[in-house]
Amino acid sequence: MRVLISGGAGFIGSNLALKLSDKGYDVVILDNLSTQIHGEDPNKSYTYNLVKDKFEFIKGDVTNFEDWRRALKDVDIVVHLAAETGTGQSMYEINRYVDVNIGGTAKLMEVLTNEKNQVKKVVVASSRAVYGEGKYKCSEHGIVFPLSRKDEDMSKGDFEVKCPICKRNVDMLPTDEESKLHPESVYGYTKQSQEELCMIVGRSINIPVVAFRFQNVYGPGQSLKNPYTGILSIFSTRIKNGNDLNIFEDGLESRDFVYIDDVTDAIILGMEKDKANFESFNVGSGEKTEVLTIAKVLREKYNSNVKIQVTGNYRLGDIRHNLGDLTKIRTLLGYEPKVNFSKGISNFVDWVEKQAIEKDNYENSIEEMKRKGLYK
Repeated sequence: MRVLISGGAGFIGSNLALKLSDKGYDVVILDNLSTQIHGEDPNKSYTYNLVKDKFEFIKGDVTNFEDWRRALKDVDIVVHLAAETGTGQSMYEINRYVDVNIGGTAKLMEVLTNEKNQVKKVVVASSRAVYGEGKYKCSEHGIVFPLSRKDEDMSKGDFEVKCPICKRNVDMLPTDEESKLHPESVYGYTKQSQEELCMIVGRSINIPVVAFRFQNVYGPGQSLKNPYTGILSIFSTRIKNGNDLNIFEDGLESRDFVYIDDVTDAIILGMEKDKANFESFNVGSGEKTEVLTIAKVLREKYNSNVKIQVTGNYRLGDIRHNLGDLTKIRTLLGYEPKVNFSKGISNFVDWVEKQAIEKDNYENSIEEMKRKGLYK
């Protein structure tokens, strides 16, 4: 069985390629070796070196029809991971995110629709960002799906999520796949569009599609060069450079961090199980962790004395909390996360300690957002 992984030299893609190879799959990779992820010299990229010379590799771009045509030759399954992934960056590099994430996916589906191929399934990487703030409970109005938090509230230090009806504070619930889709960032919008586009076209041409709404994926191999996404890698690079950590809001915002091995296991379940066809699934850990906790744990594990500053700064478009409801993927696919956050973060730190210290470009990314009026 021949599998094409777009973005196969990236964090998730490279780990998936190795796991698929161990299971006997024939893997081909399509990747443009983006400098934002791999740096100026991809030969120094950790994840590229995981797959370099081990698999058929096509250096190409998902926005190019001809690159898709080359990559799809004799392919049975497509795992479409290639995407731009910075939530904050997406709010001002709008055309780039739409062009790559939506446009690239449209080109894939157009080739599959109009040209001879043997593809039997498409797995597409979606995101929990499609939910926006997600699912909450109001003491008066029950289940609600709040809108984005208001600048006027956050500027006063009120970072809590409000009921869209009565404006009272609401309590977070695990977000299930039937929850309202209303992304609060351009990135989230492109992910929803990717997912829906693939489902619509897949049904029309009878090629099953599976979408995975990943929570915050982390683990060894996560890019330490990219200042736009991946809070664990961003904090780690700052600590290794001796730079203080700026914690947004009050530090109590939380995320569902899911370990890379659990993510690749989920993808393979989606590839191999017919019950996954034309379904969307959350992929998470089942536990949430506050950002301030992450900062403290990382500082301790790196034996660092950098300052942790809870500044009250915030980014427009950020969500307050997220925790994926895993009932559906457990029931239909038998998925069960195996690596808890305590074990996963230890594995990640052990890996970081063996890597070269990367240049810390985080402040540059913040300055970009300030100039656009998105960072307060």
